[in-house]
Amino acid sequence: MPTDPPSDADLRDAVRRLAPLLRAGDEQLAVAESCTGGFIGHLVSDIPEASDHFLGGIISYSNAVKERLLRVPHALIDKPGPVSEEVATAMLEGVFERFPSASIALAVTCLAGPQGSDDGKPVGLTYVGMAHRDESPHIRSYVFEHDRDGNKRAAALAALELAAQHAGGGG
Repeated sequence: MPTDPPSDADLRDAVRRLAPLLRAGDEQLAVAESCTGGFIGHLVSDIPEASDHFLGGIISYSNAVKERLLRVPHALIDKPGPVSEEVATAMLEGVFERFPSASIALAVTCLAGPQGSDDGKPVGLTYVGMAHRDESPHIRSYVFEHDRDGNKRAAALAALELAAQHAGGGG
């Protein structure tokens, strides 16, 4: 039986853990969001003084936007597909290109549901990536078992937690 999706309090707590780490490390965050549709940006910008550490983001919900704005190669969109570790990594690279003053990037791509993909990837499959500029990315994959909203919330929480693990000089 799947656990409940993250609550509003869970999401707020994750941002409240991340923000001081970004400030302490004098780091600037930018995001690329696909399936979360700007939800991460909303969460991060919803706390006071977010402009001290949050630059903004690109909502790359469509593959065309991933290609045009984030410069994700079409070959990666084609295979292994838009929901893949390779695309999450390319999205991170695109964030750094579009936000030259960003020191940390987050990227998330997933199949929120209700349908899976044509190539058999399951609903809830999520790739979350985080990187410091000029360092190797940290990519995590998950398969969340919620409805569409719950999968988006779980993807956002996973991204925020991954960032908190590595921000401010963390592992």
